[in-house]
Amino acid sequence: MGLAGRESTSAQPPMRRLERGSPPGRGGAALSGWRVRWNAFGGTTITSVVLFFGVWEAVVDVFHVPRYIVPAPSAVYRQLVFHFPLIWKYTLVTGGETLIGFAIAVGIGVPLAVLVAFSKFLERTLYPSAVTLEMVPKIAFAPLFVTWFGFGFIPKMIIVFMVCFFPILLNGILAFRSLPSELIYFSRSTGAGPWTMFWRVRLPASLPQIFVGLKGAATNATVGAVVSEWIGGDAGLGYYLQIASGELRTDISFAIIIMLAALGLALFYVVTAAERRLIPWHVSQRVVQQRL
Repeated sequence: MGLAGRESTSAQPPMRRLERGSPPGRGGAALSGWRVRWNAFGGTTITSVVLFFGVWEAVVDVFHVPRYIVPAPSAVYRQLVFHFPLIWKYTLVTGGETLIGFAIAVGIGVPLAVLVAFSKFLERTLYPSAVTLEMVPKIAFAPLFVTWFGFGFIPKMIIVFMVCFFPILLNGILAFRSLPSELIYFSRSTGAGPWTMFWRVRLPASLPQIFVGLKGAATNATVGAVVSEWIGGDAGLGYYLQIASGELRTDISFAIIIMLAALGLALFYVVTAAERRLIPWHVSQRVVQQRL
């Protein structure tokens, strides 16, 4: 009987552990599902943005800040709506310069990174020149390009290309050189040839670092377009921003800045969507899915 009592006593803790490890009830499941939908919809981000603009509006209203110094968000919104046709027209100009310059930088930068990574001659000739040009502020080239190509589309596109090209090139070279030697030896032991190893092993392993360069270039692409329009432009958001600032119309200036931010975010999220599509296996993408 003592043995039976001990057996019954020893059987109880696993049952209690099982109860503690049981799945949550309906309330917990509903709360978890609500949090998933909230994060997927971007609820936290939207709430923080609304709170930011609410505090901004309140501070301007309470302290009676002059409009030419810091306008209220409501005033910025009115000017954005009133001048939207002209702002949208210039957005198309700046967006065209940004997209074309970024696309050319990707189309040249990634293949050139492959060549430099596998060519000792290009490594000794082109790579030092690329690093040197990366250190030079791109705004210094803008007056030269205006002198050579005029005030049209080409000088702005070249500035955007230069701003985007070097981060893509340098990160691409680093990506193609960073394949672990163990993975190379394993691929060769399976009989994989150079082309098979490149397409099946080296290129997929390089994509995460390449996307680092692409996202960095995407965030700076609109900067290059706006700076080039400041130096010598007759259209675009940078050109319109310069006019609004000269007239002390900070409300219009903030409306233009909002449109520039939207343009930059659109390009950045296009690159992010491509990253999620091409490398869903990477640890960075798995962490994002777990947080959702």
